[in-house]
Parts: sequence; structure tokens; C-alpha cells
Amino acid sequence: MSSAHRAADTPYAVAVEAGTDYWWCACGQSKNQPFCDGSHKGGAFTPLKYSATESTTVYFCGCKASGHQPLCDGTHKKPV
Repeated sequence: MSSAHRAADTPYAVAVEAGTDYWWCACGQSKNQPFCDGSHKGGAFTPLKYSATESTTVYFCGCKASGHQPLCDGTHKKPV
């Protein structure tokens, strides 16, 4: 399987609303980072759904190396 494009070296801070679903771009090609715009079509990646359980700020992964999960786990701090 090919690697995702590293869209950013830091996470994206996003104010989310409780009860709303967000589709995180897993391929890194979207022009609407950190969210999917369909750029993955024909590739090995599909977006991942994040369902907000509360209205707060969350940090979506920008490096696309966080183990295929939408929220940042600090992987971007490691050298590529």
C-alpha cells in the first residue's frame, strides 16, 4: 500500500460541534485539509469519520502518519 501525502507538519485545530460528523482526509491530497474533498478517488485511501460527542476544539492529524486515525497522536514530532 502506498503512503499518504504529508499534508502538514502540525495538527489542524478545529472547533467541532456536538452531534456533527466530520470526514478526515486520510490520503493527504485534499485541498480542504484536514477534511476530505474526494481527491482519494481511485486510490488506496478512504476518509475516516469523526463524530463529535461534545462542542470543543480537537486536533486533526496533518501528517497522516498517526496510524490511520483522525486525531493527532504526536507522530508529526518524529522525523520522517
